Amino acid sequence: MSTGPGAERFDERRLLVALFGAGTAAFAQLYAPQSVLPDAARELATSASATALLVSAATLGLAAGVLPWAWVADRIGRVRAMTVAMLGATVVGLAVPFAPSFGLIVAGRAVEGLLVAGVPAVAMAYLTEMLPASVVPRAAGTYVAGTSMGGLLGRLVSGGVAELFGWRAGVGAVAVACLLAAGLFIWLAPRDPVRRDGGPGRRGAAAPGAAAGPDSATGSEPGTGAAHAAGPAGRAGRFRALLSPRLLVLDAQGLLLMGGFVAVYNYLGFRLTDEPFGLSSGVVSLVFLAYLAGTWSSARTGRLVVRYGRRRVLIVSTGVMALGVVATLSGWLPLVLAGLVVLTAGFFGAHAVASGWTPVAAPQARTQAAAVYNLAYYAGSSVFGWLGGVGYALAGWPGTVGMVLALVAVATGLAAAVLRD
Repeated sequence: MSTGPGAERFDERRLLVALFGAGTAAFAQLYAPQSVLPDAARELATSASATALLVSAATLGLAAGVLPWAWVADRIGRVRAMTVAMLGATVVGLAVPFAPSFGLIVAGRAVEGLLVAGVPAVAMAYLTEMLPASVVPRAAGTYVAGTSMGGLLGRLVSGGVAELFGWRAGVGAVAVACLLAAGLFIWLAPRDPVRRDGGPGRRGAAAPGAAAGPDSATGSEPGTGAAHAAGPAGRAGRFRALLSPRLLVLDAQGLLLMGGFVAVYNYLGFRLTDEPFGLSSGVVSLVFLAYLAGTWSSARTGRLVVRYGRRRVLIVSTGVMALGVVATLSGWLPLVLAGLVVLTAGFFGAHAVASGWTPVAAPQARTQAAAVYNLAYYAGSSVFGWLGGVGYALAGWPGTVGMVLALVAVATGLAAAVLRD
């Protein structure tokens, strides 16, 4: 590795590309079944809300896994934890689509989500520790762009392959693509810095890539220096930080906005394959090209945050998301698709701000704060992603939209009332 004046910049680029690969590998397989839910429902003879468990079970497993993975990463290292998580999830992902019964498929998807959890549980804390504070917003946006690209890849590959070989082959093909993305991360990711006690930790203050933090003068990870030495007092301080109003509201952003976002994508396919649209599953999978708007907005969000502040960008992003949701009520397909693009851009902008803000807001408990945010984020995906189907069954697409708008309104109100830059 280069050690000249450009070495640290080179490391930064490597880190950003590696995290992009990690986000792609994790989220492609997490959401691969979403574009083929109507096909799966027909083959398995299940309702829309029951079939959505192919997505919700995985996100519920992820929600259950983020806290354990944060604990594991603190002991074996961030990079090693993410590597084990991605490879394990890919192995399970190759087997699950070919399980013989609906119950086994759902159970396997839950296990897959539990393994995938190792990536989002660790990624934000990892980049926060490895990069200067001024670079963190842009790096967080790059990682979230990778997650959106992964979501897009998973849906397009599964939908396209399903058109020719069936939905099971489509989901299996995504796991193969994820193996390649995981290899990119393993090849490029800079190793974890090492603490004096031999464990994985934060770079010292003299390290050019270190982010500023309370313990940077000692070269230890926040939460592993003075707070760690304090024993129970340090743990109590980290627990209080996790329960601060600011962090609770940031967690609520993930819970509510992700829940609404997944509800739209879970059930819009059912609407588009029915009248008056009558689209095929292969064509419906192309709808997920709207995810490119999320890739663009999440990557751009870091620059907007530097210019306008986190709070303002977060609130505007949620407003954009609400406008997009309303547009999907139209019976005119071009306007529905435009609304989906706007919704996706707004959501990923808000998520990039909230997820990147969380570890910064708890410097003494970065990993734990990021893990709790992800717990809320994927709990929202599981619970509200499924409840959107109840609204769909009761009142059609307007029922789903009404629930999503209520979630966005609550999230926006909380952010406006509590958060400050």
